[in-house]
Amino acid sequence: MTASTPARRPMADIQAALYQRLTAEDAALGAAVYDYVPEKDAASWPYVTLGEAIETPANSHSFIGRDTTITVHVWSRYRGFAEANAVANRVTALLDHRPAELDVGDGQYVTSLRFEFGQTLRDEDPEVRHVVARFRIRTAQT
Repeated sequence: MTASTPARRPMADIQAALYQRLTAEDAALGAAVYDYVPEKDAASWPYVTLGEAIETPANSHSFIGRDTTITVHVWSRYRGFAEANAVANRVTALLDHRPAELDVGDGQYVTSLRFEFGQTLRDEDPEVRHVVARFRIRTAQT
């Protein structure tokens, strides 16, 4: 890496790679995966969406790196949190500690992929349960 090599921001590539990874496994997840959710009544329940992402520098003397934290949302109409938690557990099993299985594009690679936290939430609609799982993905630029 030379001083004149521009840094790449991998956030969009990470979001695309996560979407591709999860949609390839939607049968194993037991949930649809949406980038854009159709009207609530047209969506397949339960379902997973990719949410908010934050990207920060994670550089060293030898490479340009980024830490991207991304939120995955699980939505369910099952009474209680059992179904949403089960889907969130399967998402975590597909992603946590599996950096080699996430292809983020030319010129960069994933050095680590870690589950950071999970949270259950009640939606304003009393029939909807919501589980949030956040992952931290560190990338390095070649």
